[in-house]
Amino acid sequence: MTSKPNESETTASPHNEEDEALFSGYFNGHPPEDLPLADYAKLAAIFNATLIGLFLAAEKSNLPERMEPYDVLLLGLATHKMSRLISKDRFNAPFRAPFARYVRETGAGEVDEEARGTGMRRALGLLLTRPWCTGPWVAPLLALCLVRAPRRTRLVSGVFAALTISDFLHHFYELAKKAKQ
Repeated sequence: MTSKPNESETTASPHNEEDEALFSGYFNGHPPEDLPLADYAKLAAIFNATLIGLFLAAEKSNLPERMEPYDVLLLGLATHKMSRLISKDRFNAPFRAPFARYVRETGAGEVDEEARGTGMRRALGLLLTRPWCTGPWVAPLLALCLVRAPRRTRLVSGVFAALTISDFLHHFYELAKKAKQ
């Protein structure tokens, strides 16, 4: 059972004049309370600066001419599992708790949560509780790890890819059992 949120956790971040001017035409006069654009912009800047820094740090001679299809598939499966572990796994909830509020169990060791707070806290809550948002952070880091330490990255990614396949097989097994009933 969830507790009733307090007012400071449910309201949008206060609009300052600079944010108002910057995003004035975007919402067409109807800003949603849960979309902290200024804080999204800050997170996007951090993401892009980090990504550029990591790419610059990678030695040019180590960069492959292209990614092999096997590596793309491996990193895709690993990114899927890692982003779900970050954003949905019950045992990682303590790391999301400062930014999110528990809503319900969803099965398979996962939980639904909603972002809480205002400003950057809310923006981080939205990022950390949605696998579609964490995936773009995980994938480039795995790709850079593949450049810097290919054998280790393939091993770790292989483990997460195997977990992804295992999860889908568990779901198909449960569906098959229900279909027989």
